[in-house]
Amino acid sequence: MMQGLFWGCLFGGLLFALVTIIFGDIFGDLLGDSFQPMVLVSGITVFGAAGILLTRYTLMNPIVIVILSIVFAIAISIIIYFAYIKPMKNSENSIAYSMQDLVGLTGEVSVAIPAQGYGEVILKVGAGHSNHIASSHSGKELPIETKIFVTKVENGVVSVVSQN
Repeated sequence: MMQGLFWGCLFGGLLFALVTIIFGDIFGDLLGDSFQPMVLVSGITVFGAAGILLTRYTLMNPIVIVILSIVFAIAISIIIYFAYIKPMKNSENSIAYSMQDLVGLTGEVSVAIPAQGYGEVILKVGAGHSNHIASSHSGKELPIETKIFVTKVENGVVSVVSQN
């Protein structure tokens, strides 16, 4: 009787793991961030596998086997959550930024900026670089390769001053 439960949990967990791999993001979005299907699947699968192994290779009482299987399932679920799920959630980041995020950044002039007109600057944004149309905030010409500082953003144009 207990063997059937353990085998059912093992195969059910494996089947659910397969479904979670394919549709995991949908389940995660529907159920929210507090529910992690991978943790549940791991717990169910480990419960079944531990139960099968303990039944087959020990002479323990079935109640003890169930309790130990639950303990193993909880332990593995906690390990998977803290060693895999949580670090992966924390590693997710976006490369998106708003133009207002550019204020305060430093960069370099890539196309000379005349005293009254527009040029172009390269700014380090996140892990990459981004080119932006720029004007001189101080009204002074800024030649190529001048190190600059962004003072404001208006109408998609960054206003810059020389760092020198």
